[in-house]
Amino acid sequence: MPVSSVSVALFKKMVMNGAINLKNNHKKVDELNVFPVPDGDTGTNMSMTVMSGVREMDSCESSSIIEVGKVLSRGALMGARGNSGVILSQFFRGLYVGMKELDHNFLSMEDLMTCFESGCRVAYKAVMEPVEGTILTVVREAAENTRAHMSEFDTIDALLECYQKEAQKSLDNTPNLLPVLKESGVVDSGGAGFLEIVKGMIMALNGKMLEASEGVQPAKTEEKPVEMKNIYCTEFFINLKDPKNFDEGASKSSFSCLGDSLCQVIENTTCKVHLHTDHPGRVLEQALKYGELTDIKIENQKIQHTHLKTGAKELGNGPKKAFALVAVCFGEGISQTFKDLGVDYIIEGGQTMNPSTEAFVEACTMVNAEKIIIIPNNGNVVMAASQAATMVKGSKVEVLKAKTIAQGYASLMVFDPEADMETNLAAMMEAVENVKTGEITYSVRDTEIGGVKIAEGDFMGIANGEIVVSTKKQNDALESLLKKLIDEESQIVTFFCGKDVKEEEKEALEELCQKVNENVEVEIIDGEQDIYSYIIAVE
Repeated sequence: MPVSSVSVALFKKMVMNGAINLKNNHKKVDELNVFPVPDGDTGTNMSMTVMSGVREMDSCESSSIIEVGKVLSRGALMGARGNSGVILSQFFRGLYVGMKELDHNFLSMEDLMTCFESGCRVAYKAVMEPVEGTILTVVREAAENTRAHMSEFDTIDALLECYQKEAQKSLDNTPNLLPVLKESGVVDSGGAGFLEIVKGMIMALNGKMLEASEGVQPAKTEEKPVEMKNIYCTEFFINLKDPKNFDEGASKSSFSCLGDSLCQVIENTTCKVHLHTDHPGRVLEQALKYGELTDIKIENQKIQHTHLKTGAKELGNGPKKAFALVAVCFGEGISQTFKDLGVDYIIEGGQTMNPSTEAFVEACTMVNAEKIIIIPNNGNVVMAASQAATMVKGSKVEVLKAKTIAQGYASLMVFDPEADMETNLAAMMEAVENVKTGEITYSVRDTEIGGVKIAEGDFMGIANGEIVVSTKKQNDALESLLKKLIDEESQIVTFFCGKDVKEEEKEALEELCQKVNENVEVEIIDGEQDIYSYIIAVE
């Protein structure tokens, strides 16, 4: 049945369905990563971002569409992960900005179009140097080209179908705007993720409510199993207060946003629910909307559930300290090294799981310091860290633009807790700019980048963010990479060795380096990271 306006209830269903559609297709989006590395995570980041907003929105009982938009925006903002996730959170913030002047609790066609245009403007403003051929282009061209056809629409359905068509057209054109996409044979992953949300919204408009097929998890590796998520097995019965009008599809969608392994069975006036979740309280609150609960059972599937967070003895208590450092690290050895060098709080993640804005805000609160420097150690983490820095109250927070572990490591060598913020940032940034970064990992698909032909399963050498070699043998890739990184002025080469590196391979590293420059010193650290066999810093 054609829809002429979007009510509060329909708006919530549309956003929720869009989030679930992305969640169900996040792996497909992850695989669009330009670099054929095993930790492509754009789809995962975007899914976790919008799911964070949906969880908050779904718990909002307000009948005001402005309030619902505000809660959605706030949830997405705090849950934003990775650059595409941050941009997506700003798009949802723009939707809320577009709603703020409404004097009614629904969205007309013009209102919805205004919200899409506002989402585009706010997303662009969030990026200091917008690049065309990305998600930004897709949201802009979809809005601009749909606006040009507004006089042709008489229903929301027609508007959204045009919006989807224009978004798809824009996405298909992204390789013509970004040469690296065309060379890699992919479209922009952020734009692809956004399109999945739009598709899910249209499905909801047509009465098709989706159920999440699985949870979004960090990328798996052969060396380390994925840490269990959704650890509480939650079961209960609902004595439905209005069985005739109970919307089974909508309830499944709501529960899907809170976990995975959902099983929902209706028998007469009773609904039995089984769900694995990290938030059983939220699940029960959602269930109470449908009726009284009985036979509630919650079991912890993983009794030993630990997180490495900080090396400090006490955080968040007592008087504020003058200075604190927060860093993002992956691998126990790397995390320990950064703590030994003075980092107060380690946020787990980086290459294989980008931390959320909320994680940075929490970390800055916990260190309880007047001045805080965040060291992201990953280019895809900088935007979330910068977004968090503006949200921390009572502390001066700055983000060091360290985009690799090697850069972060070098910056810590010059940090002086007695110096002021400006002096430290200048010295640390100089160290970041002077260190060379190398990485050895493996390819997950055939492609060609920068003239380097890459076959699935090849070992790739990455120098300062560019793939410079791809070979069948890891040692050949390592030797070629070291020749790119080490020159006659190099003095120190530091290796963070991954879990897969054997002792005899570590013992051979000094000789490999001195083949290039016999005067370099070699430092070997057991980083214990997955995916990247070697992370190398050359100074």
